[in-house]
Amino acid sequence: MNVETTIRNLRGRGFTVTYFPTAAEAADYLDQAIDGKTVGVGGTVTVQDLGMYERLSGHNEVYWHWYKSEGLTLDEVYARCATAQVYLSSVNAIAETGEIVNIDGRGNRTSSMLFGHEKLYLVAGVNKIAGTYEKAVWRARNVAAPKDAQRLGRKTPCALKADKCYDCKSPDRICNGLLTLLGPVSSMETEVVLIGEELGF
Repeated sequence: MNVETTIRNLRGRGFTVTYFPTAAEAADYLDQAIDGKTVGVGGTVTVQDLGMYERLSGHNEVYWHWYKSEGLTLDEVYARCATAQVYLSSVNAIAETGEIVNIDGRGNRTSSMLFGHEKLYLVAGVNKIAGTYEKAVWRARNVAAPKDAQRLGRKTPCALKADKCYDCKSPDRICNGLLTLLGPVSSMETEVVLIGEELGF
């Protein structure tokens, strides 16, 4: 894992990249950078561990399906996330060559990485870095997805055995969409916030 090479290649692909040695510094940065906005948040342990819902809610209008929004149904929360000015999420893997890989079950997170916002922030610990694009896809499928399926209590082989992807056909499967960002989409600015600690999975 080479952080400097990863940052250089992400920037070479057109992504804005900010690096912070610690999660606390990254959280302070995001809290200051996102102000007076509507904010949508994808399903992300990393962003939750940073405490961003509590911090951002003090001076932004935040929509996140992991947190109850007064007077809104879950579908309404998803809809407001999809049209928020800012979208905040993590990633399943980043290749040292600069590609960003994500797997999604519902599609709300991956669709918001492609369209609908003024700015997209992708927050990741250095544990998400993989040496090549192929290794990044492998990590997303065989490390991140099984752990997420376990967290969600799914009855998939990967969750039950906690070892790898079985490319199952289970109705509980969460690996329904695989997205690779080769660069930022032209409709919105994309900033990768890379943190020199292990966060999420």
